Amino acid sequence: MPKNSKAVKRELDDDVTESVKDLLSNEDACDNSFKKSSLIVGNHGGEGKECDVEEGGSDGEEEERPAWNSKLQYILAQVGFSVGLGNVWRFPYLCQKNGGGAYLVPYLILLILIGIPLFFLELAVGQRIRRGSIGVWNYISPRLGGIGFASCVVCFFVALYYNVIISWSLFYFSQSFQQPLPWHECPRIHKNKSSPLSADVEPECEKSSATTYYWYREALNISNSISEGGGLNWKMTVCLLVAWAMICLAMIKGIQSSGKVMYFSSLFPYVVLICFLIRALLLEGSIDGIRHMFTPKLEIMLDPKVWREAATQVFFALGLGFGGVIAFSSYNKRDNNCHFDAVLVSLINFFTSVLATLVVFAVLGFKANIMNAKCIRLNIDKIGRVDNLTDINYNMSLADYHQLIKQEKYQGLGLDPCDIENELNKTVHGTGLAFIAFTEAMTHFPASPFWSVMFFLMLINLGLGSMFGTIEGIATPLIDTFKIRKEFLTVGCCVLAFSIGLLFVQRSGNYFVTMFDDYSATLPLLIVVILENVAIAWFYGIDKFFEDLKDMLGFTPYRFYYYMWKYITPILLLILLCSSFIQLIMTPPSYSAWIQEEAREQTLYFPPWGIVVCISLVVMAIMPVPVVFALRYFNIINENTSGLSTVSYKKGRIIKETARPGEDDDTSLIQGKSPSEAPSPMPGNSIYRKQSSNGGPEVDTTPNGRYGIGYLMADMPDMPESDL
Repeated sequence: MPKNSKAVKRELDDDVTESVKDLLSNEDACDNSFKKSSLIVGNHGGEGKECDVEEGGSDGEEEERPAWNSKLQYILAQVGFSVGLGNVWRFPYLCQKNGGGAYLVPYLILLILIGIPLFFLELAVGQRIRRGSIGVWNYISPRLGGIGFASCVVCFFVALYYNVIISWSLFYFSQSFQQPLPWHECPRIHKNKSSPLSADVEPECEKSSATTYYWYREALNISNSISEGGGLNWKMTVCLLVAWAMICLAMIKGIQSSGKVMYFSSLFPYVVLICFLIRALLLEGSIDGIRHMFTPKLEIMLDPKVWREAATQVFFALGLGFGGVIAFSSYNKRDNNCHFDAVLVSLINFFTSVLATLVVFAVLGFKANIMNAKCIRLNIDKIGRVDNLTDINYNMSLADYHQLIKQEKYQGLGLDPCDIENELNKTVHGTGLAFIAFTEAMTHFPASPFWSVMFFLMLINLGLGSMFGTIEGIATPLIDTFKIRKEFLTVGCCVLAFSIGLLFVQRSGNYFVTMFDDYSATLPLLIVVILENVAIAWFYGIDKFFEDLKDMLGFTPYRFYYYMWKYITPILLLILLCSSFIQLIMTPPSYSAWIQEEAREQTLYFPPWGIVVCISLVVMAIMPVPVVFALRYFNIINENTSGLSTVSYKKGRIIKETARPGEDDDTSLIQGKSPSEAPSPMPGNSIYRKQSSNGGPEVDTTPNGRYGIGYLMADMPDMPESDL
């Protein structure tokens, strides 16, 4: 054989070997850090030597996946999604209710046993498969593809009412540029100086308080029950429209637009919390609140309810099951250290909750001192009227006051017990904490409008960060699966959500927010996360998953995760699911209604149609799981075809990916290959054969320069099903 023939043969063999390695590799050939990843599609004869979109052939087409500009941007996105309004008003309430500082012990234990392992799992599968929740679970097993659809449905339900809370914050933010604040005092019915002061005050406000009245009557204009619709509240309707417009504009380009907003929306709340903490510590009584927080009631830790509430808070604090975590991590490079990310974001979330709790208790301690001083003043007034005192000393010390009221002649006056601890033990959470207790405390701050603006701007940013992740949890899987244009899907989703969201801005809308918050997410998300855990640990195989993690991270994760994913975490989640289900059955569906005539809250039960809606929310959220399983199991939808979907799956690999509307089919992934098995943009010269018109194979060194469907591997046996 001539020398040049040997050289050509050796070069050809080297090229074949290199191309086979590229095809079977689990990593992209030139995956630069946090750059756009793509499959370059050149023209005839094009060799496509670059990996990055920016460096790809200018005359070719490409199918690209957006990527984060930097690791910091990605971490801020995950922090913004996981740190939300619940950290500010739910965690402090649970801490106050369940033993103060003692509550941190079960929370930390369950964060380690449930939170971090599941958060790590979602980050890993999203980063490895590089698809949204639908694509990820279709890839693991097409029969479990309903898990991804269930996540999308829950995300949509949560987005509907979560943005309403942002609209409430927008309303209060717009009203905060006044001195004094509009909720500073009760409104007057008429200006008649000759009448007693009490006759001028709105009766509903006089029976409650200025901030309570402003929240229920001025802001919500709430009805007496959920059955009384009462028409739209136009002020809240406008605020809801603005809130959805903000979400739409920030998300219209996906992470390319929302990622830039994250720098402000994720960091600004920390600036406000630190400023509030410093300011609150300078107020009288703030130390009383913090002391109350850190005084542990260890006996409460033996109550199973405390552990259940801690597990539920861990679960929702990290945003598990929503699909937002998977969606964000799918835009990472494959060798990113997602284990470090999981631990870092989880700890940031925990310390944010502790910081917010410090702020809340410091402010509540200040408020408790004010309310206690007001109580003492009223009691001294009663004593003064009995003794006909004209010169009453309101500045007496607490010791002198307690000595005074112990006198026998004052025992029958019905004096109110004035105690700071009693004030601090009045548990307030959710909207009551943000829009009633906190707003009342801020009216006593010096420069109260400034602090009010800062506080509600912080709530808006916390809400936006969570909403970005929630909408990404809807958009990314649908775009990956159905190849819809992101702009059209984002606008359509926001318009639809705003239209349905009008239900929440009618006069009875607050009751529907309570209904959706209680029933649309808790049980469905628990079921989704249990199925996610079981799908990886038992269907896909925990040993195989560990091999994938080692290949992806460059090291084997701690054996701790092996036992958590396979045994401990599923068992704990099942216990949590059972206890939540039992509580749901044992507690009839109810809500807290504001009765205008009595100016107080009253617990009412949902009417029959309301119970039907509650049950329907749970059923609709979880229905995709059994439906998809049945359709796949009975081959109504074959695993090799996917109906409207442009992506077809078999267990552990993508069978076919058709082009987006308007694109050539040639831009698809190679038939029968997973994303990680797609060839690098530097193929060998003889690994493909092009089917000729007469049916015989025709060698094509770079099959039309396109890595598309219709090009078969030459003389290669069927490839085994790939790992992740």
